[in-house]
Amino acid sequence: MSRIGKNPITVPDAVTLTQNGQHITAKGPKGELSFTLPAAVTGSLKDGEYTVHTVEGSKNASAMWGMSRTMVANLIEGVTDGFKKNLELRGVGYRAQAQGSTLTMQLGFSHDVVYEAPEGITIAAPKPTQIIVEGIDKQKVGQVAAEIRSYRKPEPYKGKGVRYVGEYVRQKEGKKK
Repeated sequence: MSRIGKNPITVPDAVTLTQNGQHITAKGPKGELSFTLPAAVTGSLKDGEYTVHTVEGSKNASAMWGMSRTMVANLIEGVTDGFKKNLELRGVGYRAQAQGSTLTMQLGFSHDVVYEAPEGITIAAPKPTQIIVEGIDKQKVGQVAAEIRSYRKPEPYKGKGVRYVGEYVRQKEGKKK
C-alpha cells in the first residue's frame, strides 16, 4: 500500500482542477498544466480534495499510484506558487549575466557559454555569481538547472564550478610532496 498515494490533495480556491477521463488539467494564477494518469490508476475530486485510487491490485498499479498522486500535487503547486532552483558559481572569473531568456556565462573556457531558456522558464542573475531558474513545471525547472550545472560541474579539488545553493561538494586532498 502506498503511503504517498493514499493521502488526499487539497485543491486551493484559486485553482480549477478538471478531469476528462484520464486527462487532468489544472488552471491557476500562474498558468495551466496538464497530466495524463496511467491506466492503472484513477482519480476523483470531492469537496475540494483530489484522491487517487488504483484500478487493479498489481505491483505496477501500486507503483503508479504514488507517482500519479505526486504528479497531480506538483500540478497544483506549480500553478499556484511555481518552482525555483538556485545555482551559484564558484571560481575566479566565473560570472553569469541574464538578458531576457538568454543566459551568458563565463566559466573559464576560451569562449562564453550561452544558454537559451525553453518556453515557460525564467532565468535571472541578480548577482554575477548567482542564477535563479523559475517556472511552473517542476520537471522543466529541474532539467534546465541540471543542464546549466552540466556546463561546469563542481570539481573535487578546489570546488570550482556551477552548483546548487546548499550543495555539499566533498573536497579531495591534493598531491603531497
